[in-house]
Amino acid sequence: MSDTSADGPSAVWHTVDDLVRWLDRESALPVEQERLLRILKLSEEAGEVAQAVIGATGQNPRKGRTHSWDDVHSELCDVIVTAMVALRTLTPEARRVFEGHLERVAERVPAPPGGEVPTRAVRDVPAPPVGEVPVPPA
Repeated sequence: MSDTSADGPSAVWHTVDDLVRWLDRESALPVEQERLLRILKLSEEAGEVAQAVIGATGQNPRKGRTHSWDDVHSELCDVIVTAMVALRTLTPEARRVFEGHLERVAERVPAPPGGEVPTRAVRDVPAPPVGEVPVPPA
C-alpha cells in the first residue's frame, strides 16, 4: 500500500476522497441518512448496468438495441466508483479495507495445475459486437 505514483491506486483513492468531501459539502441531509443513501445508490447504478446490457443485446423487442458495450463499460465504472465512495463514506481506511478484502478473495482462487499463470486474461478478450451476447472462451 505504499504506491505513490500519480496514476496508481493512491491517486484513485485520493480522487475518491475528493468526491466524498464534495458530496459531504453539498449534502443537506443528516450524516446517517447520507451514509445510507450512498449505499443504496449502488442498487440504482447496478440497475443501470442491467439496462445497458439489455440495450446492448437488444433483448427488449419493443426498443431494440439502445446501448453499446461502451455504455455497459461506463455503467460498470459508475458501480465501481459508487461502491468506492460508499466504502470511503463508511471508513477512512477504505483503501486498506478494500485491498485486504481483495487479497482474501484472491487467496480463494485455486492455483492452476503446475502452478502456471494463464497467459490469457479475461481483459484480453475483446467485447462482442453490439447486439451479440458475450460467450466465455472455451
